[in-house]
Amino acid sequence: MKKRFGLKVFIYFLCVSFLIMMSGFPRTIAEAKEKGLPIGEMVSKGEVKFEARENVWKGVESSHFPIFQGTKIKTEKGIAIVTLSNNSQIEVSPSSLFSLDQEDRFLLSQGSIEFRIPSASEINFKVGNLSILKSRTLQATKGPSAIPPSDEETIGSISIHSNGSVTVKTIRGRLSILNQDRVVLAALSSKDSVTIPSATVAQVGESEKKEKEREAAAAAGAAAAAGGATIFGASVTTVIAVVGGALAIGGIAAAISTTGGGEEEVPVCP
Repeated sequence: MKKRFGLKVFIYFLCVSFLIMMSGFPRTIAEAKEKGLPIGEMVSKGEVKFEARENVWKGVESSHFPIFQGTKIKTEKGIAIVTLSNNSQIEVSPSSLFSLDQEDRFLLSQGSIEFRIPSASEINFKVGNLSILKSRTLQATKGPSAIPPSDEETIGSISIHSNGSVTVKTIRGRLSILNQDRVVLAALSSKDSVTIPSATVAQVGESEKKEKEREAAAAAGAAAAAGGATIFGASVTTVIAVVGGALAIGGIAAAISTTGGGEEEVPVCP
């Protein structure tokens, strides 16, 4: 009888464990869907790595490496050429660190890049607190409206120096450099350059770090509002209730088995 009771408790424990594990699956699927299709492709040479998970880096094995939203990539002793879905091309120098948090937003945290943006495409280069964008000036007309002049591709480069300052150069086209308040700090014409001091740029990567801290704080607040910590996506109170219910059912079943006679079937998951 004791063996039968122990078997029932073990089976109920397996059932509860299975239900808890299943509760985390929808969130995992949702996270996978958020990644969606690649937003670009990278061809690399030399030592280039990507962040497989937090603080875990793996070498890029394929010469044509798909880039997903949020994937961090660092070129240690290698180089890389990134082609985005809007046909923009970015050549990444060695010892650089970058990611794309959106299809048209390139985050450079370390190193230097050269880029070519087609006339019909847009991209926002983020370096610390700076945003580097194509400039679009309006051409006046005789009518009440204004139309943009014929655009050309934009070619330039961005370099982060060891002291934290940033140099932006244009070979063709025009660029605008904005701070975090969307105030224009510099407007570059073709074959122009400017160096933004580190005090204005802020420590490279600081904005990203603060943003992550804000997101973590918001997530913690949401979890507290929803009823505390979670286990595999389910709240602790929910898990305790499920486990308690399962144990209660097991106790009732054990009591029945001690008073009843005859053979009983091994219980299945409730």
